[in-house]
Amino acid sequence: MSEQRQAMALPVPGDDEVLFVALGGLGEVGMNVALYGRAGQWIMVDLGITFGDDTTPGVDIILPDLACLEGQENRLAAIVLTHAHEDHVGAVPYVWQKVRCPIYATPFTAEFVRRKLTEEGVAGEAKVKEVPRGGRFMAGPFDIELIPVAHSIPEAHGVAIRSDAGTLFHTGDWKLDPDPVIGPPTDEAAFRRLGDEGVLAMICDSTNAIIEGHSRSEAELLPSITDLISARTSGRVVFTCFASNVARLQTISRAAAANGRRVALVGRSLRRMDQVARSTGYLRGVPDFLSEEHVGFLPPDEVVLICTGSQGEPRAALHRIAGGTHPHVVLDPDDTIVFSSRTIPGNERAVDRLQNQLARMGMEIITNRDHFVHVSGHPARGELRRMYEWIRPKVSVPVHGEIRHRMAHRELVQKLGTVPHSLLPENGSIIRFTRSESAIVGEVHTGRLTFDGQKVVPLEGGALRARRRMVENGVATISLVLDAKGKVLTEPQISVHGLVHEEEEGDMAALLLRAVEEAVGRLSPAARREDEPVIDAARIAVRRQLRSRYKKRPAIEVHLARV
Repeated sequence: MSEQRQAMALPVPGDDEVLFVALGGLGEVGMNVALYGRAGQWIMVDLGITFGDDTTPGVDIILPDLACLEGQENRLAAIVLTHAHEDHVGAVPYVWQKVRCPIYATPFTAEFVRRKLTEEGVAGEAKVKEVPRGGRFMAGPFDIELIPVAHSIPEAHGVAIRSDAGTLFHTGDWKLDPDPVIGPPTDEAAFRRLGDEGVLAMICDSTNAIIEGHSRSEAELLPSITDLISARTSGRVVFTCFASNVARLQTISRAAAANGRRVALVGRSLRRMDQVARSTGYLRGVPDFLSEEHVGFLPPDEVVLICTGSQGEPRAALHRIAGGTHPHVVLDPDDTIVFSSRTIPGNERAVDRLQNQLARMGMEIITNRDHFVHVSGHPARGELRRMYEWIRPKVSVPVHGEIRHRMAHRELVQKLGTVPHSLLPENGSIIRFTRSESAIVGEVHTGRLTFDGQKVVPLEGGALRARRRMVENGVATISLVLDAKGKVLTEPQISVHGLVHEEEEGDMAALLLRAVEEAVGRLSPAARREDEPVIDAARIAVRRQLRSRYKKRPAIEVHLARV
C-alpha cells in the first residue's frame, strides 16, 4: 500500500468508542456503504453500486473502492444488508472476494443476493446467513437488531447497532406508510422502545428532506392506476418502474385485471425480481406474468406491459423498444407510456431523451406530473420529524443524498431543537462516538471503481480519463516517418476526429501539418535523432494551434516510425 493510502487507511477502533465511516452514499444518491467499528473490529452496513451517466461514457456500473480495508480484511466481521436495492447490495457479487466475511440478510434480500452471487460464480464461496425479519444477532462486537420499515421493496430494515459504548441507529431507506401493500408498515412501537433505551446517534436517510409533508401510501395508487388504464380503450398501456418495486408490480397487476387486461414483464431484472418475490412468499394471488415473447400475439387493448428502463438506461428494455432494437416488443402510436417512478438525480437528461423519443413516435407519455402514478419510498420532512420524536438521538448524521438533501435534513434537525448535535460528514470522514462526545476525527481513502472489459479499474484512471477526453474534445493523430539521423522522409500524416465539421477538416489538417513541420524543423540535429523530443515537439505544436485557433483540447496521439 502507498504511503498516502496508509495514512488514509482505517484506524483500529478502541473498546470505549464506536467509529463510523461512509465509503459511499454521501453527496450522492447511490453506492451506499457504511462501516461501524469497535474493539478492534468492523461491520459493514450495505455494499451498493451506482450507475454511470453522461459524465462517464462507456461506464454502466460504479463500485466503491475498499482500499482502506487493505491489510485489515480480517477485522471485518460481517456485512449487514438493509434491503435488496442495487444501491445497497449491488456491489456484493463484485467485491465480496476482497473481504470474504459473512453476509447477513432477511429471506427476500438473501435470495436476491444469492442469485446475484450465482451469476458471478462465487455463490459457493460466500456465506449468506439468513436472519428472520425483525431478527437479532451478534456480528463482531455488536448486538444487531433489524427493525422493519416500509419502503419500496419487501423486507427493508433499519439497523440498531448496540454495544457497551452506546447504541447507534442506521435507518436505511424508509418511510411511514400505513398500508405498503406488501409487508408490514414501519414498526412505530419498536422505534419508541429503541428511543426509550437511549440512542447515541441516528444515521438517517435524507433523500426527501427537501420535501415538506408526508409521502403518500402505496395503497393509494390502485384506484388511480385502475382509472388510468380504464380511460385507454385502445392500444397497450406500458408502465416503467423500478424493477425492485414488488408492491408496484402487484398494484399494476390488479389494476390491469380490473380492466380485463393481462400483464407481461419486459426486462431481465423484472423477471428476476418476480422470481425472488414468489420464491419467498410474496405476490401470492397475483397471476403469473406473461413473458415478453408472448406480447406480440395479444391484441394491444388486452395487454399491459411493465418494462425496465425508467431511468433512461441505454441497455434497459424501454430504451431498446424506443430504438427499435428489442427482439420481441414493438410499440404503436396508440400506446400509452407511464413513468411510474421518480427520476434519480443525475438521470434527468437520459430520461428526457427517452421520453422525447417515445413522444416523437406518437405515443402519449404520462408521468407523476400528469396523473397520480407514483409514491416515493423515502421520508419527507413530516416523517423525519416523527422519527426524531421516537428515537430522540443525541447526534444526527444525515446520509443517503446529495449535499442539498443532507443540508436540508440538518436544518430540519436544528429547528427541532431536541437533538443536541448534528454532523455532516463526507465520504471517508471518520466520526468518533463515545458516551460523552462525538466528532469528525479524520478521514480514510475513498474512491470509485468500474469495469473496463472484465477488469475492475479506478473510475478516474488513465484509460477512462482519456476516453472521456476523447468524447468531449475529439482526437488528433499525427504520423511521422524519419530516418536514423532525424531527416523527415515523407510528409507527416494528420487526421482529426470530432473536432470540427467535415468541410473544415482539410483546412485544419493543413494548418496542423505546417505547425508540425516547423516544430520538428526547429529541433537540433541531435534532438531529431531521439524519439522523445520529436514526439513532444509535434504534440506541443498541435496542442497550441488547436487551443489558439479552435479553443479545443483534444487527445493527441503521435506515431513515430524510424527507417
